[in-house]
Amino acid sequence: MAKSVKKIIPNVLVALMCLLYLFPIYLILTNSFKSRAEMYKNMVALPGKFSFKYYTSAIGKMNFTISLFNSIVITIVSITIIVVLSAMTAWMFVRSANKLSIALFSILVATMLIPFQTIMMPLMQEMNKIGKVTGLQMTDSVGGLIFMYIGFGAGMGVFLYHGFISSIPVSLEEAAIIDGCSVWTLFWRIVFPILKPTTMTLIILDVIWIWNDYLLPSLTLKSTANRTIPISTAKFFGQYTISWNEAMAALVITIIPVAIFYLAAQKYIVKGVAAGAVKG
Repeated sequence: MAKSVKKIIPNVLVALMCLLYLFPIYLILTNSFKSRAEMYKNMVALPGKFSFKYYTSAIGKMNFTISLFNSIVITIVSITIIVVLSAMTAWMFVRSANKLSIALFSILVATMLIPFQTIMMPLMQEMNKIGKVTGLQMTDSVGGLIFMYIGFGAGMGVFLYHGFISSIPVSLEEAAIIDGCSVWTLFWRIVFPILKPTTMTLIILDVIWIWNDYLLPSLTLKSTANRTIPISTAKFFGQYTISWNEAMAALVITIIPVAIFYLAAQKYIVKGVAAGAVKG
């Protein structure tokens, strides 16, 4: 009897913790179907009638189609460039293990420790200067935001790839070179396919980061045509009044795409971290 109780207690605690973490999601989901009167009456109760009119209203007010397109473009382009450049950089750091590559790797990884809040104002000033010198619009542009995401995402990307590449035998690459592979072919045909677990981990982590990011886009994007989904969602939270039911519906719409992506690809997280950063 005592042994069975000891087995049950951990399961009960796990179930309670799961309920605790899922409770905010339950509140957001249920209140997205309620009128404001129902919300103020009882936020925890189920809605008396499930109506999608607040979702329709939220989609219209947040210019969902434009915001969704901007978020997709920014996320896909940023992550594609981060993956390619980080993998190449990490490979060169590992295979040319001299003092310069070690120093550059250390500096790049050290940038991960700098809080964004400490550099956000100097960053905006520098982006404005770059725009004036080059004639390129670095602020209030999707391209400028992608450029900044690449810079901020490079450190973690190189760190993850560096650990995994260190575990790949050099003899494998030497055999490919003997068979006539060029450096370009060696990387894309031999090395990069082996990096799939780490690549998937990096993609998942960066999708969650970039898709949900509010602070950097809010500093960079000003015009309505360039807004991402988090920026468009924020418009529901006014200074004096908040349309909570529409705001909840907007939050659900924002969460759904990245939640589906995460659930579909979550198995690669453990594989990539275990094979990459832990080995490094």
